Amino acid sequence: MHRLITLCLPLFMSLTVLSYGQDQFAKVEIKTTPLGDGIYMLQGSGGNIGISAGEDGVFMIDDQYSPLTPKILDAIAKISDKPVKFLINTHWHKDHTQGNENLGKKGVIIVAHDNVYERLSTDQFTKALNRESPAYPKVALPVISFNDAATFHLNGLHIQARHYAHAHTDGDSIIIFKDRNIIHTGDLFFNGFYPFIDHTAGGSIYGMIETTAVLLKLVDDKTKIIPGHGPLASKQDLQDFHDMLVRSVKIITPLVKNDLSLEDVTKKNPLKDLNKKWDNGHFDAEFYLGVIYQMIVEHNK
Repeated sequence: MHRLITLCLPLFMSLTVLSYGQDQFAKVEIKTTPLGDGIYMLQGSGGNIGISAGEDGVFMIDDQYSPLTPKILDAIAKISDKPVKFLINTHWHKDHTQGNENLGKKGVIIVAHDNVYERLSTDQFTKALNRESPAYPKVALPVISFNDAATFHLNGLHIQARHYAHAHTDGDSIIIFKDRNIIHTGDLFFNGFYPFIDHTAGGSIYGMIETTAVLLKLVDDKTKIIPGHGPLASKQDLQDFHDMLVRSVKIITPLVKNDLSLEDVTKKNPLKDLNKKWDNGHFDAEFYLGVIYQMIVEHNK
């Protein structure tokens, strides 16, 4: 496992400020995709951002890395002359929350699930990545947190956040634009490549499977899905992701039950058929295999 971490840690750190110099952030462009009814998807570096812009102000979902805040606000200014009023974090990871401090200083009201507040307000350690994450300052923390669900009524919309436990982390929320057939899944859905599942923070591939099955019941063939990472998605994209997770567990479980070590499993390259489609993102196949192997081992103890 140590060798696996050593090989794959740089892939994850590419998502963090530590590996991004200012020059690299300077090259990042914010892409804005209109989805209708004043709703937009913004892409830059890090988790996809959702925006509702209207007469009541701007409602924002996630905020990427802190050096990108000026570019993100410039992109929003091209959509609306209103200020950002609310920001909701879909979970605690830096590539979705590091802009909190900048926005908090501007008076934006930050909202998140209770577990996101707990993780952002205390030092965290991610075992699979051997990474420490210091607590955020007070100004970067949610001032409102919720348990199961919260609904925002603004811009003529009813925007509902729903919590799903023990999937990507223990604090994941999806955001549903009710009556508009648009949802933001956070990192419960990586469109087109293998996900990272943060087991240290309460995540589980079994929870990911259960949650994506629930999400599939909430969408139809016309739903516009903003994934945590990747391009704007359809129900079929989400179905493909769910099926990949199910198949991964089905392939690896018998190997675990036969007491094969991670090294032996890795040598067999059991996910080779899946790799053709899914091994093209931030986390390579060997890293993904190592993460889910450990979860399956613990599940079958």
